[in-house]
Amino acid sequence: MDSKKKPDDKPVRRSQAWFGKQDRDGFMHRSWLKNQGYPHDLLDGRPVIGICNTWSELTPCNGHFRDLAEFVKRGVYEAGGFPLEFPVMSLGETQMRPTAMLFRNLASMDVEESIRGNPIDGVVLLMGCDKTTPSLMMGAASCDLPTIGLSGGPMLNGKFRGRDVGSGTGVWQMSEMVRAGEMTMEEFTAAESCMHRSSGTCMTMGTASTMASMVEALGMSLPENAAIPAVDTRRHRLAQLTGRRIVEMVKEDLRMSKILTRQAFENAIRTNAAIGGSTNAVVHLLAIAGRMGIPLTLEDFDKLGAEMPCILNLQPSGKYLMEDFFYAGGLPAVLREIASRLHLDAPTVNGKTLGENIANAACYDREVIKTPEEPFMADAGIAVLRGNLAPNGAVIKPSAASAHLLKHRGRAVVFENIEDFHARIDDPELDVDEHCVMVLKNCGPRGYPGMAEVGNMPLPPKVLQKGITDMVRISDGRMSGTAYGTVVLHTSPEAAAGGTLALVKNGDIIELDVAARRLHLEVSDEELARRRADWQAPDVPKRGWYKLYVEHVQQAHLGADLDFLVGSSGAAVPRESH
Repeated sequence: MDSKKKPDDKPVRRSQAWFGKQDRDGFMHRSWLKNQGYPHDLLDGRPVIGICNTWSELTPCNGHFRDLAEFVKRGVYEAGGFPLEFPVMSLGETQMRPTAMLFRNLASMDVEESIRGNPIDGVVLLMGCDKTTPSLMMGAASCDLPTIGLSGGPMLNGKFRGRDVGSGTGVWQMSEMVRAGEMTMEEFTAAESCMHRSSGTCMTMGTASTMASMVEALGMSLPENAAIPAVDTRRHRLAQLTGRRIVEMVKEDLRMSKILTRQAFENAIRTNAAIGGSTNAVVHLLAIAGRMGIPLTLEDFDKLGAEMPCILNLQPSGKYLMEDFFYAGGLPAVLREIASRLHLDAPTVNGKTLGENIANAACYDREVIKTPEEPFMADAGIAVLRGNLAPNGAVIKPSAASAHLLKHRGRAVVFENIEDFHARIDDPELDVDEHCVMVLKNCGPRGYPGMAEVGNMPLPPKVLQKGITDMVRISDGRMSGTAYGTVVLHTSPEAAAGGTLALVKNGDIIELDVAARRLHLEVSDEELARRRADWQAPDVPKRGWYKLYVEHVQQAHLGADLDFLVGSSGAAVPRESH
């Protein structure tokens, strides 16, 4: 921000390149905004705060954001700023096909260019459903203005026939029960309105809650952002305080680059392990770091997080839900428990260090939030696997896996794509048993395209009917943060890029050894070379976003961002349009 002073000693803000000119162009910029009834003094040097809103009726998780934005505006006005709300592409995981992840990078471009191309001095990011959080963070990072995040919050606990049910997690459980003949379709349908009974995101530790926690752990939101339920009035209070704080951040010139340091990302990785967070955080944190120019690799997740204890007893790894987490003390309580492993001097958006923010955090329920000395699960961080099947890495979430399968050797049952899987998985003649390794190809960034959440393949009915609830599954896709199982994900290079995964055949033997970080296909190099010579790359889409995406998306171990979006372009004011 320009430190020069105007004659009346007001700071020259970025927005004044639009509103501060005493000429034809300044007249036009001011006059058009005044058609909404704004008085002239709002345009005369006040910090202009953009409220980046991902509200959409097609994104149920973010359906309450119109109201939330009003509380942000209230805070901005109280602090002497001028709030202007603007929409960006909203990515609803529950409705959007083929997968919201296909459009994460597109939405980030929408955010970046909307911020850069408009008279904005600081930004509030309204984030909720899975991909809205990383897309907004990525886009804003590429501009590097003063920015603060505000999540929409989780919905209330699901309640079905006297027990709690978690969004996503309960769906996977009950759908398997239906397929195993243990639950009727009538009962399954009755659970629909019981599971999602308020505004907000998934109330399990799925990707939405994981990423809200990452935003808080990174220092990019006010404390308590991660867990306050969407319908709790304390979420409105937080929104109002967020509006106040962004005005102060503009005056302090507290930009994203001053918060998103290497230390901040290390804090986030360790926090993700402590809360049993989603594997999707790996791809998203890598992409955000890439926009900031912070060196971050898969090895960092293994080195920093793998030996962290999971101290949060929350679905899908545990028992409780996000509402319980908030009442137990929320993320500040978790951060205080693992404080000895965090960079406590890391700065945050409220002007205090992380250590100062959590110094007085308390835990109110030890059933929900455990201690590192008596954790819910030891050594539960995301593990990074390598071997000839994943030369650039693959990931697994041990806290959501079956302990007896973390070291396993079995016969591959191969599905060439998701359509092949759906066509054959329920066939009683499928040659599969619980000792096999299910392999799903062509579901990575290029292959689906978009790297869909299909890695947690439903088990064959013939296996479920034996009472088996887990098998080793391997794919180049992702899985929902609400899912569970011994599922190897993000295999890189993916099948569609010619990775070894593309060469696996039925009957091949695959070895998984999580403790040794090993994922190995027991096929000779010579045989793999013969198979590779016969492999043909899939066709590239012919037009539109699909074509641009497939031609430029990076592999999962790099964050699946587009190669030409890595890095930052800053917030330089675009040339005058008149």
